[in-house]
Amino acid sequence: MAKPDEIHAISLSFTDFPEDVQLCILSFLTPSDISNFACTSKRFVSLCRDDPRLWFSMCNRKWASKTQINKWGSGKISYKLLYNTLLEYENLIGFWRRSGAESDSPLIFFEWGPFHIAGSRVKPSRTGTYEVIKLPFLWMGITSKGEIVNYLDPVGKVELSENVMNLDDLGVVESELVPVNVNFVGRTHVVVEENGTAFGYSCNSPQNRGFMKVSSSGNMKEEEYEDLCVSPGSLPDRLMTDIYQYFANKTSPGGNGSARRQRRRERERQGRRKWEPEDYVKIVNCSPTPARPLQGLWKGFRDETTLEFFLVSYDDIGGIACRRLVELCKPFSAYAPVFWTSNTTFIESPLSSEEENIYESRMHIQPLAEADDLCEILPSADKRVILCMLCMNSSYDLVIPDLSGSTVNPRQAEGRIWQYENGTFGFGFLRDNHVIDLRCIAQNGRILEAADISGE
Repeated sequence: MAKPDEIHAISLSFTDFPEDVQLCILSFLTPSDISNFACTSKRFVSLCRDDPRLWFSMCNRKWASKTQINKWGSGKISYKLLYNTLLEYENLIGFWRRSGAESDSPLIFFEWGPFHIAGSRVKPSRTGTYEVIKLPFLWMGITSKGEIVNYLDPVGKVELSENVMNLDDLGVVESELVPVNVNFVGRTHVVVEENGTAFGYSCNSPQNRGFMKVSSSGNMKEEEYEDLCVSPGSLPDRLMTDIYQYFANKTSPGGNGSARRQRRRERERQGRRKWEPEDYVKIVNCSPTPARPLQGLWKGFRDETTLEFFLVSYDDIGGIACRRLVELCKPFSAYAPVFWTSNTTFIESPLSSEEENIYESRMHIQPLAEADDLCEILPSADKRVILCMLCMNSSYDLVIPDLSGSTVNPRQAEGRIWQYENGTFGFGFLRDNHVIDLRCIAQNGRILEAADISGE
């Protein structure tokens, strides 16, 4: 028997492994890493470039737990195309908010479907409870021919039935749907606008991979193609185009009339629209973390009947700001938070007797529908176990309209934030006699307390 020091390790190269093991190892790499690996040997070029097993393994490893990859494109598209498409779609998953226009449904939620990406409008219910309403309105996918297709429901009444197994014929089955283009501006801005042609299909423009402009395809006249190159809902490009045309027309009043013809075609196209463009901005930090326990999307009652959405964020100068989500759609909304504080140092429990009196002397705003049940669960406010407390030293709340005849500085309204053991928190101001308790809107990528609207 050989001694341990006489045993020599057997060196194995990558080519010595079975092919299925090679594919399994390669599936952990990114496409750029695989491209670099393919350059090391001619033998690996076909394996990395054309072998569907590799791209299937990559898709399966990355998204099999989130969607049914065999159903995308009716199972007739290459997995390499599927991987590149899902990689671009992946950034959509999560919460976004409307930008540039007032809306009663400013919150947008994108999630994985069995063979598509579904976008839903999320808004507070008016039932006097903490329930929220989720209305699907946008579906994004790939046809069996490998063409990207996006359909939008402007009314919010269409539901994908179990009989719909792909997006090839969705626009024919559901006549109320509108073909749209989805334009990605970077990673945090999306513009959704109506497709200007009679086709519902789209394809990625190769010259705009960074911008990821999704434009229409099909047999088009040159003027129609020019129209598609102008994105009436895209900001800031549309603004810069308008500024350029304005000064160009002032300096060259004669011109060749191309700008006027372009504006005329644009007006005609706008007159045929069924749906106006919408801009969405991604909410990157939508959930609390151990380091930032107040961060994210929350819901709470400003009075006994009105449920509202709030966004709490930590700014670059170390402060914490809370804003109503509906206010973020309006111009100059960033200057009107519900509260803002530069103090982020929490005071751990137990609190002083003075602070306990401040908390216990205030009532908690609760929905009328849950008031009776809450009395049975929480007979008194002190049943909410306080983990820690934060002193607020600044607010821009609704005291601003009351400035006339007031000597109170609205920018210095003292208040408190109480974090509870269950991860939620409440806040209130010393000038008021109530506490607004907030709950999370979503957790682990799933919307909490979603209302059942199937019977509506």
